[in-house]
Amino acid sequence: MTPDEFRRYGKQVIDWIADYHESIASRPVMSRAEPGDVLAALPEHPPEKGEGFDGLLAALDRDIMPGVTHWQHPSFFGYFPSNSTGPSILGDLLSSGLGVQGMMWATSPAATELETRVADWTADLLDLPAKFRGNGAIQDSASSACLVALLSALHQAGGGAPGPDGIDRRRTLYISSQTHSSLEKAARVAGVGSANVRVVDVDPVTLAMDPAHLDALLTEDAAAGAVPAMVCATVGTTSTTAVDPVPAIGEVCRRHGVWLHVDAAYAGVAAVCPEFRWVNEGLAEYASSYSTNPHKWMLTNFDCTLLWMADRAPMLNALSILPEYLRNNATTSGDVIDYRDWQIPLGRRFRALKLWSVIRWYGAEGLREHIRTGSGLADELAALIAADPRYEVRPDHPFGLVCFRPLWDGLTTDEANAATMDALNRLNASGDLLLSHTKIGGHVLLRMAIGAPSTERRHILAAWDRIREETTA
Repeated sequence: MTPDEFRRYGKQVIDWIADYHESIASRPVMSRAEPGDVLAALPEHPPEKGEGFDGLLAALDRDIMPGVTHWQHPSFFGYFPSNSTGPSILGDLLSSGLGVQGMMWATSPAATELETRVADWTADLLDLPAKFRGNGAIQDSASSACLVALLSALHQAGGGAPGPDGIDRRRTLYISSQTHSSLEKAARVAGVGSANVRVVDVDPVTLAMDPAHLDALLTEDAAAGAVPAMVCATVGTTSTTAVDPVPAIGEVCRRHGVWLHVDAAYAGVAAVCPEFRWVNEGLAEYASSYSTNPHKWMLTNFDCTLLWMADRAPMLNALSILPEYLRNNATTSGDVIDYRDWQIPLGRRFRALKLWSVIRWYGAEGLREHIRTGSGLADELAALIAADPRYEVRPDHPFGLVCFRPLWDGLTTDEANAATMDALNRLNASGDLLLSHTKIGGHVLLRMAIGAPSTERRHILAAWDRIREETTA
């Protein structure tokens, strides 16, 4: 493709994306494709000769789009938002256009130093502790961030090295029933194993981790010869946005000498608003590592997770490997950051460009407005549900997620759960909004996550009308 062809077709692609976002509200939120539909529409074999781009765009509309669920739809409420915005899309395009492989400072100094700066900018925006300045890196997702944190914690606790008696001791990881599943996967990947993932009790009402039970488990495991490696506290759980008591958990971790990772994948970015800065409680005093996702609720395209370390040394000691073919004067000098040592893969995209683009375009003021809009709409929806005696809403909804259930007259709990799920499935199939569900205390609850940039009050009211129509029919 020549530069002239790229210019011509590139304008067509930009127009296509702009038209898509302009028309997205008129599309069904959830794809209506059946399994195998998209596969059947695609040729079984690749073309022998290259084809024109016009045909590609036509095939995109004809064969691909029917299988797309529209995450940027104003009535997409199924999962935490995965924001996509113009500045971020263009930043991503610039990253693709430059084609930088930013594994080391030497492979592109700008990729490294811009990432260092935007990580610090984000720490400033969220009012994070000073210890995180200069110690932030962009990961692809919170799953990777948690794995890096666990590997760092394992190294600090002794890693895979034999104990002083020459016999390797088992390492343990501590989570709650509400912790994201990526932590158990991280335990498998890191060699801790699922059997050594200890599940801490939660408060039956708030679903927050119980520090007293954590203390008991740590004491019990240490007495049995295990090496407690890491505790993961969550600020804004996936199921209900429950918030673990980080200061109390941190005090327990300090007494036992255990690494505390705080996973704030969804809710952490809310701290851009001063009224939400309570989510940072305990970080300065206790957190060894902390992560949050601009790609959820901070107007930045997937993938973009920020991970900060209070001390980068355990991570570098755990992950740094320097083969001869990567040696260079800058790395040897020790004066630069090589982000390849801050992640699992060697290669890394120039992700900082899209976050830089978002922060420069919106500024702190625009980011605050977005967070406040989503949380305000969630408050309004929760008030509407609470005012209807036919529904029950979870009272604690500090961010943009509302969990609720219909109260089905004359039905047992199991029947009510089944009826709720049936209603949920009908709502999804209808195509005019998308919800998801969770299960708490034996009850199936509907989850309505608000945070798409295009979602307005009218979309919330229309969704509430539709839900009532379906669940009270």
